[in-house]
Parts: sequence; C-alpha cells; structure tokens
Amino acid sequence: MEEARAAHERSGKPARRFRDFRYRTRKSWSRERRVIGKAEYLPNKANPRFVVTDLSPREAGAKRLYERLYCARGDMENRIKEQQLGLFADRTSTATMRANQLRLYFSSFAYVLLHGLRRLGLAGTAHAKAQSTTIRVKLLKIGARIRITARKVWLSFSETCPYADNIAQALANLQRHPVWTPPG
Repeated sequence: MEEARAAHERSGKPARRFRDFRYRTRKSWSRERRVIGKAEYLPNKANPRFVVTDLSPREAGAKRLYERLYCARGDMENRIKEQQLGLFADRTSTATMRANQLRLYFSSFAYVLLHGLRRLGLAGTAHAKAQSTTIRVKLLKIGARIRITARKVWLSFSETCPYADNIAQALANLQRHPVWTPPG
C-alpha cells in the first residue's frame, strides 16, 4: 500500500500494485490458498482488495487475474443487475410460471436491443457507456412527433430536447451498419 501511495503522490494519478501470496485461516479453510492483493491509492483514499483463487500463477498472473478475470466477473454481475433493475427482469410476480417466463423473455430481448444500441448506435456519443436505465430515460422515453411516408420515417423533437444531437448521431451510426439478413 505504501508503494501505491508513493506512486500516487509522485504522479497525482491513481496507482495500483499487485502481490501474490499464500494464506490460510486458522479454522475455516482446510488448506493454504493463493491470494491476490491489490493495493490501490486514489486521491486521498486507499482502496485495497483481495481475491482468493485456485488458479496457479502460471495460469494467471496477479495483475491479469485481477483486472481481466475478477473485474470482468464484477462487470458481468453489473450487467445482470442492470437488466433486473433497469429493464424490470425482477418483475415476475404474476400468477403463472409462463407469464413470468414471458416477462423475463421480454426483459432479455430489451437488454439485447439496448446493448446493441449502446455498442453500435451510441459509439462516439456521451452515452456510449451509459446504463440501460439512462438510455431508456434520456433517449427513448421522450416526446417526439413521428411521421411515416412511403420512403422515410421522420422524427421531430422539440427544439429544446437536450439529447437531440446524441439521437441523431445514434441514427447515423446505425445506418452505417448493414441490415442483417438471415442465413440461407
């Protein structure tokens, strides 16, 4: 932790140091285990973390294990939480299993669509890394006039719509991608 703090003080930026060590509890663990320690120093704040693993150092070094595997697992849990809370996958309170399953299907389909919109349409915008709730509330749940002609769909937003530029950029980004056609 002292190395991370010193590096942070020299650079003014967050600093991380990783250590690999073996550890065994007095009673609850049956054997010694590998522990990855992350010492991180943020502005005026220490942020230590520890990960217990059975992967050998040859399979995954300390930094790689923490940043690529452990953080990816946490990110995956964040995506699950995002679907549950932001797209209402936790609303399975109907009387029948089929109705609950259908609600979960709809929520999953909505997540896939929003993820595609974020990845392809919102690239290069302020919402490129936004959560589903933010995309839904700021970009989709807004008032607009829709006019459909034989060749075009016109979206008319209020002149005061704060995200009109992001919506226009998302539409332009999506138009650059080819339309998917089923195989066969």
